[in-house]
Amino acid sequence: MKTITEFPRRVTVHDDVRIAMPDGVQLSARLWLPDDAAADPVPAILEHLPYRKRDGTIARDELTHPYLAGHGYACLRVDMRGNGDSEGLMADEYTAQEWDDALAVLAWLRDQKWCNGKLGMMGISWGGFNALQVAALRPEGLEAVIALCTTVDRYGDDIHYKGGAMLTENLGWAAQMLAYSSRAPDPAIVGETWRRMWLERLEAQPFLLEMWLDHQTRDAYWQHGSIREDYSAIRAAVLAFGGWHDGYRNAPAALVRNLDVPAKAIVGPWIHKYPHYAGPEPRIGFLQEALRWWDRWLKGIETGVENDPRERLWLMDSVAPARWLDTRPGRWIALDGDVPKRVLHLSETTLGDIPGPFRRRVASPQTCGRTAGEYFPFAFGPELPGDQGDDDDVSVCFEAAPADATTDIVGAPVVHLQVTPHAVSGLVALRLCDLRPDGTSALITHGFLNLAHHASHALPAPLVPGEPLDITITLDQCAYRLPEGHRLRLAVSSAWWPFLWPVPDAEGFDVTSGTLSLPVRETADGDEWTFEPPEAATPWQIDRLREASMTRRVEIEPDGTEITIIETDDGAVRDRAHGLESGAKSVERWSIHPDDPLSAKGEIVWETTLGRGDWRVRTECSASLHASAEAWSTLARIAAWEGDVCVFEKEFGRDIGRQFM
Repeated sequence: MKTITEFPRRVTVHDDVRIAMPDGVQLSARLWLPDDAAADPVPAILEHLPYRKRDGTIARDELTHPYLAGHGYACLRVDMRGNGDSEGLMADEYTAQEWDDALAVLAWLRDQKWCNGKLGMMGISWGGFNALQVAALRPEGLEAVIALCTTVDRYGDDIHYKGGAMLTENLGWAAQMLAYSSRAPDPAIVGETWRRMWLERLEAQPFLLEMWLDHQTRDAYWQHGSIREDYSAIRAAVLAFGGWHDGYRNAPAALVRNLDVPAKAIVGPWIHKYPHYAGPEPRIGFLQEALRWWDRWLKGIETGVENDPRERLWLMDSVAPARWLDTRPGRWIALDGDVPKRVLHLSETTLGDIPGPFRRRVASPQTCGRTAGEYFPFAFGPELPGDQGDDDDVSVCFEAAPADATTDIVGAPVVHLQVTPHAVSGLVALRLCDLRPDGTSALITHGFLNLAHHASHALPAPLVPGEPLDITITLDQCAYRLPEGHRLRLAVSSAWWPFLWPVPDAEGFDVTSGTLSLPVRETADGDEWTFEPPEAATPWQIDRLREASMTRRVEIEPDGTEITIIETDDGAVRDRAHGLESGAKSVERWSIHPDDPLSAKGEIVWETTLGRGDWRVRTECSASLHASAEAWSTLARIAAWEGDVCVFEKEFGRDIGRQFM
């Protein structure tokens, strides 16, 4: 990545801009502003997050916002209320209060003499979510959005209930937010009020998992903030980014297919990161692409973005699966229309042109899923899917003949199955794999269905054992080259741990017929698009106090229980400019017995630290989940220290009925 140090306009960063909300709460923001903006007003770009501008997202902020500001934009990075150095308390994600605050900040920006009234919003993950959500409210002046690693469906395509099945990331993300949002504000910013603010924040801290488990079906809670409920509400131009190794693969295609405003999508081989520093490579000149978007819609400069292909996608080559890849070979393709479908029929063990009668019993051990990888990897570590072979061995597989020509699979494969459940609950996990000549099985894409949700995610119902069901599962979007001689494999299992929480019954189901509808695009001869190489502003200047690391291992107890242990140390650093020291580390334990879905348990512990000189604070947060057939049991705890003195402790714990999960 090329570091740029000189820009068309000189920029000053204001580290603590206070913005008053209508209820009197003061939000803290960093502002990157061209020095001559008062005389020559500029458009403003807002990023509104709970992840702490002072020590949370500062590494990427330093790369990004000075660059955009240096090209004639005011960039405002706001700590959401109840987080970082902002006042107030946070109750949940994507609340009406969060949106009201964003609207108030946008109104504040419009009123500044250095702003010309043209506004944009940008962000990745949470910031991408709320950029789209606020755009749907149509605030005055908001003309364009750049949303990365986002979703249009909070229920079925976030970290919650994929295909109506519960993602274990519910526990993972709830534990992480408990750790993130319980950190103290910086006394160097907020002054002597830091302790009062911190204790109030700790006392009000929610354990979000409990809230999410109170809504196990697609109800009004999830409809709120789901763009799919009304695409027409968005009137701002939208540029959507995604990554094939991220959990949020589907939103870019959904947005460009459903919005009736200018909308484009770019999806690379990346994990949950901005594309100018993401992995696996190749990275792209994200900031140059962002400027093309902002310049067109906020400055009226003819940059040609409206003539870009609808979707620019990295078509991934087949490579031997690995838990991490520095580079993912492939090529850029340009897509403007629909991709033709090729239908393959399931028979006893094959995928082919002719269906055949068969009955295959699917009853996987509960440990099936070891090779899954993380839902949204973001640690540049061993988080990608591994060789699927071990899980294929305990699944029911259907294989196609070796490909007689190179095949470019671009889009979302769709699987239709007839299944007969053997119990009142059941889970279908599907994986489309590339069976390579070297004997490895590489994951192409996957999809899931909680069978109790086969008719409706809003009104699930218990299954009738022995009664056949016709089901349809749309797999995640992909762009993958299957080389000549490789074989497609459709693997069907009834468990996928620790990616998905198991349903109460282990009896599984029979598969008696099915088809795989495969989007097959004309073979790309070479790159159909090129991007500029990545550029960025000067990186964050730090002293590294502790190196980052990540390990993942599986331990097996004498009774056969398997425990997946993931240890992540984010390291510790000191900011050279203001001296704040920050660090974090976590340990996850996911245990299950291969014969007992009710033995599943997740346990996560986080430690975060902050300090400067004699001022030292830390929090320890733990969270766990297990379940009977009838109820979830949650437990969580926060403990906070100032120096060596524990100044706060709080526990959470509830039993919540399982609703066809």
